[in-house]
Amino acid sequence: MKTFFISVVLFFCFFVLAMGVERPNVVLVLIDDMGWSDLSCFGNKSIQTPNIDRLAKEGISFTQFYVCSPLCSPSRCGLTTGQYPQRWRITSYLDNRKRNEQRGVAQWLDLSAPLLPKLLREAGYKTGHFGKWHLGGQRDVGDAPLITEYGFDESLTNFEGLGSRILPLLDAFDGTVPRKHALGSDNLGRGEIQWVKRNQVTDAYVRKSLEFIKKAEKEGKPFYVNLWTDDVHSPFFPSKELRGDGGKRTRYCGVLTELDGQLAPLFDYIRNSDSLSKNTLIILLSDNGPEVGAGSSAPLRGSKGTLYEGGVRSPLIVWGNGIIEPEQKGKKNNKVIFQSIDLVPSLLKITNSNNAKITNTNNAKEAKTVFDGEDFSDVLLGRKIDKLREAPIFWQRPPDRPRAAGEVLPDLALRKGQWKFLIQFDGSKPQLYNLELDATESNNLAQTEPELVKKFTNLLKNWTTNLKK
Repeated sequence: MKTFFISVVLFFCFFVLAMGVERPNVVLVLIDDMGWSDLSCFGNKSIQTPNIDRLAKEGISFTQFYVCSPLCSPSRCGLTTGQYPQRWRITSYLDNRKRNEQRGVAQWLDLSAPLLPKLLREAGYKTGHFGKWHLGGQRDVGDAPLITEYGFDESLTNFEGLGSRILPLLDAFDGTVPRKHALGSDNLGRGEIQWVKRNQVTDAYVRKSLEFIKKAEKEGKPFYVNLWTDDVHSPFFPSKELRGDGGKRTRYCGVLTELDGQLAPLFDYIRNSDSLSKNTLIILLSDNGPEVGAGSSAPLRGSKGTLYEGGVRSPLIVWGNGIIEPEQKGKKNNKVIFQSIDLVPSLLKITNSNNAKITNTNNAKEAKTVFDGEDFSDVLLGRKIDKLREAPIFWQRPPDRPRAAGEVLPDLALRKGQWKFLIQFDGSKPQLYNLELDATESNNLAQTEPELVKKFTNLLKNWTTNLKK
């Protein structure tokens, strides 16, 4: 029996090789709180980000890509599960236990959720998470699952997760003693802790990512790496020479400049490797819009925490020297409208892992999970440049973000084609914008398009109802 089993496995391996099935490596770079127009390749004139810009020059940039929430934890939940985070009660950032309970937010991401790293590991990938997690194990929540329980072989995180972690020392370079910044993580145990100056944290994650990639190479295994930087989130403590006048925006730009330089060794290692350069996909995006007064999404309206474009639209860059279509390299795709939840089914398709076993826990039975995300693999690889999303893109406002700058914020929003629609839970205060003509969401057409208002109101009502099933 044992001999028969080994023969079957060997036959399958030879069959896969004979069919020429590729198992590309994937590096997912998630930058924290970076605005849509903060990168110089997306229009920033005040600073330069040459290493990220080179990715864009050699890859494909997408200007109408969205995340599924304007805040950290729910955005990361969607990126990990391919489902709207409301399905898992992660509707705002994970805080301490009491605050989570008050807001109706889960303490951590349920392990029964469909998990991209777990599915990839089941399909033969070596998986690693290096950087911010923020899906459980923060503040006083010390009983959350370790990051490795979510399908990662190795992890190294910050104060928003458990396991081995790096905690920052805030050095203002003014002669004062650097201040520890842990938000209670240093009292939780459950992992080795290293204290590192804030401006060197990204560098530490990059070095750990490279170590992991080199191990995977030696083992001859394809790899999936989350490099989820804690930059460019506040507090802003760049190197002394990048602090400028010490203002918030200046220090933010200093952190972004430093981040770009610290990512370079990873990008260069992959680019300069004969094997990795031909079979590795690098995907770079932000988790949500920028903090007010720091980053920029100009000319888009809104910022972090809002459902306007500046809060939910993210730059997206896809690099794959031997994977994406050559004629699309260096191009900027302004047509395709899609969302971060679409990356999960897309990456499962690209890595030939879409036949991995998935349990639909919502129905409490063995079944194929129905992702909220759709397959945009051909778009990511440049094989299609004008694919339409079948379902609208939906958003729900974080429950603890009712206002911004004195303005009552919309509770719900959707994007369908050129239309962006926002409304309150009770159906009041509709806002309708034609983004092809009005990207700044300045001209509300709700009164002149009553049929569209009715149609989109019903779509949002049905979406919120289905989320509760």
